Amino acid sequence: MGNEGVLGISLFMGGATTPSRASVYTGGQGYRLKARLMLEEFNRAGPMMRLMLRYTQALITQMSQTAVCNRHHSVEQQLCRWLLLTLDRLPGSELTMTQELIASLLGVRREGITDAAGNLQRAGLISYRRGHITVLDKTGLEAHSCECYQVVKKEFHRLLSDANAINQSASNKMTSSHGFK
Repeated sequence: MGNEGVLGISLFMGGATTPSRASVYTGGQGYRLKARLMLEEFNRAGPMMRLMLRYTQALITQMSQTAVCNRHHSVEQQLCRWLLLTLDRLPGSELTMTQELIASLLGVRREGITDAAGNLQRAGLISYRRGHITVLDKTGLEAHSCECYQVVKKEFHRLLSDANAINQSASNKMTSSHGFK
């Protein structure tokens, strides 16, 4: 989840609770909204509902593509895809993350990440030092990645490219209908 993401999808999809747990791996800002307020806005069937459903569709595409990627592509390609998708959600080109954590997130052995990161570093695409990965050549990283990165990126762009306009409209309505700023 990044600057376009939301937690609690199960709430507006009909579940009474969120059955999963979220973990924070990188710094940034987040906003918290009471479930009741989000559901009220969603149930108005306006711009917020359309935005949330489009985000959910994009997220389902990402999960499906990740499953395909994990089954059919090399650890190096998976690492490239993951680095690129993560960087798309961060302001810079550096990640503070251990190989152990990345391996856990990708569901592979740490040694596989060590080998893949070493190959990418030797190719001049990344710089890696204990717990810090800096992407030096994003275009080169895209070339080393499988098609899964572009599939997910294009779908998020297609579904959420007008999110700022929709979000502003929904925010204005929430401010006026709930009386807060």
